[in-house]
Order: sequence, then C-alpha cells, then structure tokens
Amino acid sequence: MDVKYYFGKTDGTATINGSNDLSMYLLNTAHVAMVPGTAFGDPNCLRFSYATSKEKITEAVKRIKETLAKFK
Repeated sequence: MDVKYYFGKTDGTATINGSNDLSMYLLNTAHVAMVPGTAFGDPNCLRFSYATSKEKITEAVKRIKETLAKFK
C-alpha cells in the first residue's frame, strides 16, 4: 500500500516522516502491525499480512481508517 500521502502529515502529537514512522505509529495507536516498505525496497509503502481470520482483518482495517483520519 502506497502511503507517501501521509509523509509530512501530523495528528497534533506526531509527524510522519516515512513508512517506518507510520508503521510504528499504527502499531502504537491502532495496535495493528505492518512492515515498512523499506524492508522490501519501496520506502513509500507498507506491507500487510492477511494470515488471520476475516473478522480480525475487518477490525484492523477499521482501526487503520480511524487512525489515519486523524492526520492533516
């Protein structure tokens, strides 16, 4: 997922400067783990794992959407 749109954005408490920042922010705030794209050669992306139930994926997507909506 390309997340460069969020680079330089802030929620008032944190500023996202790259995929590493965003993955840590989502882990700490939304409690959803993702791998920064820097680990796969694309620093503008995050990688998701779908190795869980549909219910957990649905909940994770909800949390991600709610968390990303805070950025301006």
